[in-house]
Amino acid sequence: MKLDEKAQTALKYQYYTNPPTPEGVVFQPLIKQRALEGAFMEYLRLKDGRVEGLPVPFEARQFSISWAVPGRINAFHLHPKRIQDELWCVVQGALLVWLVDVRDDSPTKGIKRSFLLSGEAPALLYIPVGVAHGYRAGHQGALLLYAMNDQFNPSDPNEGRLPWDFFGADLWADDKG
Repeated sequence: MKLDEKAQTALKYQYYTNPPTPEGVVFQPLIKQRALEGAFMEYLRLKDGRVEGLPVPFEARQFSISWAVPGRINAFHLHPKRIQDELWCVVQGALLVWLVDVRDDSPTKGIKRSFLLSGEAPALLYIPVGVAHGYRAGHQGALLLYAMNDQFNPSDPNEGRLPWDFFGADLWADDKG
């Protein structure tokens, strides 16, 4: 079909293939059993402190919860002092999560990838050390449950911050398409 020149110039196409994922990142859907009276879901199974069923070794050393108000942007952070991998799961609401590989020796250095985590379709998102991570909460806010393989030390925090727009403010822009 022939379009007028103005429409043809402005036309963009949306593609549905997954972009590349930073090396070591794992996205693993969980099973949420639903019934009329509620729902049940297993978050993690541990054996000797290690998470079972995850394709990477992960020893849980601390569990934390973060509540995000609607629209909250919490980005970007890294854990450069000590190895701290994280395992995220949204149990209520939704988060748009951006991951950016900033490991100098990584074959996927510079790769940016977004994931939608939600309580409707829960999943585990494993974030290895050296992958910058941040999120934007959806219109209902979100409840994030996460595990770490290092414990927070208030006298020597391992939470490095980059500006929220370090990789481009467009990452957090609303989709107006």
